[in-house]
Order: sequence, then structure tokens, then C-alpha cells
Amino acid sequence: MKPHIKFHLLFSLIMGALMISLMTFVITAVNLGFSSNFVMNWGRAFIVAYVIGTPTIFFLAPVARKITGGLLGVQP
Repeated sequence: MKPHIKFHLLFSLIMGALMISLMTFVITAVNLGFSSNFVMNWGRAFIVAYVIGTPTIFFLAPVARKITGGLLGVQP
């Protein structure tokens, strides 16, 4: 695997874990509150979101970079 692909894959896995853990924590807390089964509900939400979100980051991050570069007039 080429180094830039390896970098992008690892970036997507780490960014997915960080962003999705925070977002699912907040949304689970807002929707259900801190009940006795909060961690179980949060974990379920995290797994579903991670499976969907990480590939989304992998495929859409380059698109977002190109759009941002175009809007700012710089090469990403």
C-alpha cells in the first residue's frame, strides 16, 4: 500500500473515532439523558456511526479539501 493511501486510511480511522465518539456521546446524552444504560446506548450508537462515518470520511475528505482549496484559491 502506498504511503499516502496508508496515511489517509489511518487518518480516517482516527478522525472517525474522535469525531464520532464525541458526537454520539452528546446526541445520546441529549436524547436519552444519563440513565443507567447510557454506556450501552452510547456504545451501540458509536458502532453504527463508526461503520458509516469512517468510510464517509475516507471518501469525502479529499472532496472537501478540493472544495475548500477552490473556495480559498489555494492548492490543497
